[in-house]
Amino acid sequence: MIRQRTLKSLIKATGVGLHGGRKVQLVLRPAAPDTGIVFHRVDLDPVVDFPADPYSVCDTRMCSGLERDGAKVGTVEHLMSALAGLGIDNLHVDVDAPEIPILDGSAGPFVFLLQSAGIEEQQAPKRFLRVKKAVEYREDDKWVRLEPYDGFRLDFSIVFNHPAIDKTSTQVSIDFAEHSYVRDVARARTFGFMQDVEFMRANGLALGGSLDNAIVMDEYRVLNAEGLRYVDEFVKHKVLDAIGDLYLCGHPLLARYSAHKAGHALNNQVLRVLLEDSSAWEIVTFEQDAATPAAVSHQFELSLA
Repeated sequence: MIRQRTLKSLIKATGVGLHGGRKVQLVLRPAAPDTGIVFHRVDLDPVVDFPADPYSVCDTRMCSGLERDGAKVGTVEHLMSALAGLGIDNLHVDVDAPEIPILDGSAGPFVFLLQSAGIEEQQAPKRFLRVKKAVEYREDDKWVRLEPYDGFRLDFSIVFNHPAIDKTSTQVSIDFAEHSYVRDVARARTFGFMQDVEFMRANGLALGGSLDNAIVMDEYRVLNAEGLRYVDEFVKHKVLDAIGDLYLCGHPLLARYSAHKAGHALNNQVLRVLLEDSSAWEIVTFEQDAATPAAVSHQFELSLA
């Protein structure tokens, strides 16, 4: 049986919010089976809870944020990506600010925190959301699609008119029956352009952004002294984001995801298109090993490697 997972113990971290620039305290706590991922704004009185839910997504300009009762918690996608990559189903996330800390701009530090706390299998079957028929969402030349697949595969392509990006791979395919989230995806950092950073700061955004938590480029080159972590780091970060955005549906997907020039907004919209067509999906469990697709078994073995 493929089981649900949570953490063995509580773990804490401190960081800076990317947009607000504020110090943020983060606490990750184990949760009971079938709890899901729930964020808690513990700095508010009363505390506001934000269950992972694509219909709570409120701000997709520069991140994925959740809103409830007028309160918000932003930049959830990197932590959600790490949780999906490690197969963690149930977790309480306490945060004392309006956004999750950016840390180094990737999911790598979250993976380290989660692995340090320890991952525990629970006495309940993991509930997958299986896509039964193709759905898609388009805006101009941007598009995103979900199709049936016995596993989880992501195909992504980007187009940026910038020499530093054009020198790298701008297409990537990640199939978690073959690839390791920790090794192949988790360390890809968010990226931006110096002129955009200056504009955002003038408008009260990206106040916590720096070369320590993003790849930053001027008109010609990458400014980070250490360069890139992957030869295709730009497009891999888009995959990292997509994994986190899609995990807001509350379950791991059994699907093939394909996208071109997509971002947080399109990822959220395709989830809504899917969920609003009850014939396009179903919830499944694999309680008998013989019924488990080989790709799914291998994916969740790799997630603990």
